[in-house]
Amino acid sequence: MVIGVAKEIKNNEFRVGLTPGAASEYVKAGHTVLIEKDAGIGSSFTDAEYVEAGCKIVETAAEAWAADMVIKVKEPLESEYKYFRKGLVLYTYLHLAADEPLTKALMENEVKAIAYETIVDSRFGGLPCLAPMSEIAGRMSIQEGAKYLERPFGGRGVLLGGVSGVKRGNVLILGAGNVGMNAAKMAMGLNANVTITDVNINRLAYIDDLFGSKITTLYSSDSNIREALKDADLVIGSVLLPGKATPKLIRKEHLKLMKPGAVIVDVAIDQGGCCETSHPTTHDDPIFVVDGIVHYCVANIPGAVSNTSTQALVNRTLPYGLRLANMGMEAACKADKGLMNGVNCYAGKCTFPGVAEALKLEYVAPETLM
Repeated sequence: MVIGVAKEIKNNEFRVGLTPGAASEYVKAGHTVLIEKDAGIGSSFTDAEYVEAGCKIVETAAEAWAADMVIKVKEPLESEYKYFRKGLVLYTYLHLAADEPLTKALMENEVKAIAYETIVDSRFGGLPCLAPMSEIAGRMSIQEGAKYLERPFGGRGVLLGGVSGVKRGNVLILGAGNVGMNAAKMAMGLNANVTITDVNINRLAYIDDLFGSKITTLYSSDSNIREALKDADLVIGSVLLPGKATPKLIRKEHLKLMKPGAVIVDVAIDQGGCCETSHPTTHDDPIFVVDGIVHYCVANIPGAVSNTSTQALVNRTLPYGLRLANMGMEAACKADKGLMNGVNCYAGKCTFPGVAEALKLEYVAPETLM
């Protein structure tokens, strides 16, 4: 199979679909790997390293996209839709529930689209290709939130850890999954007061056992969220319904309950965000203010630490990618139900139920089309 890696063009997206080390594994398996010139520079990987790994450097994105399977990091942008064609295997993050134009372009061109974020580990459960970026995004959400709490950035001027004789900052985390847990660890490491909410009581009990009195757990009800928002200096939106649009837990009227200059970091923005007033932002223009509340809604938070995040991502995506290349997409998916769960579009149909529900499309099980 011919594998193509195009340079990411999303605003300030510095990650790359394959490291030189991962690319060499495809080459060793007998595949041809095409790397667009300078695709790895943003992650500190040079063209020379890819050549040493056995790859071929191509001058244009069109040449990389002409491959049998294209491996990316972020969803294709509108300017890349022209590369779509029948039979192309696209292996990347897609987040289609919040992107109707991309979904329709994939369907109209009969692209075989596999989304990292919906692949399930068949043996252990969980979302293996989403987990490393959730870990990074959770940790960075506190790092970025702490920065934008600083007065020069429009925040309240609060130091999360406080100092002797001064109250510590209050951090509210909505959602106790991978993002929420990693945000909690970072916030506790800064000695902030941390409250985390979730609808899964068993998950909250686990967190209580793990952290004890260092953290407050709350059932994620509207009334509990409203009360917690009143005290929060920093709110982390980390709710995830795999492949589905994120529920709006923070509504516009809630902002008036919050302290002026408080910060919301909506990590869930890829799937539409969990705050009603959120909209995607970029690393070069990351914040906006609504009703005195600072909103940080960067849709590719891990892209800022591209060397770390590329390596972490590729560690998880490589085994599935090799199976796709070695066996062919259909055979690989039939052999692994968890990988089949990653198929979001196939043969012109929407093949993931959460996307179909969010965009009001007909859902067709991918197994019936293969």
